[in-house]
Amino acid sequence: MQETPITPPPPPALTPKELEAQTPAERKQRQIIIAASVVAVVIILLLIVAIVILMQPGTPTGQIRDIFIIFMALESLVIGAALVVLIVQIASLINLLNNEIKPMLDATNETIATLRGTTQFLSENVVEPVLKLNAYMAGLQKMFDIFNFKK
Repeated sequence: MQETPITPPPPPALTPKELEAQTPAERKQRQIIIAASVVAVVIILLLIVAIVILMQPGTPTGQIRDIFIIFMALESLVIGAALVVLIVQIASLINLLNNEIKPMLDATNETIATLRGTTQFLSENVVEPVLKLNAYMAGLQKMFDIFNFKK
């Protein structure tokens, strides 16, 4: 017996009323996806056009190469600045973890230890005696049942 895979139907296109009913976060996410798609298509088209132009005879590829090298140097400066900002943000995060989060965790651990001690105290001094009393009472009741004493 051969089973055919079941594929779900494609989601229906959104009507204008459904588009209006979207939350602002959903609208923003949809706009970001559309913008990213458009940018990707434009970049691919620019690369294709650049390759076609550079393949033509008589194109000053030396000048284009020099401009591209300058562009790459500027891009490396931007990447270096972004790395510096990233390092500063990581240092800020480490400072936050050490000075704010760690004391809260220590206080939480202390509270848990206190709670553990309290539950142990209650278990030893309240629960165990009540359980023992219940066991004795159950034994006494069973003894009365065995000897047929009426209540």
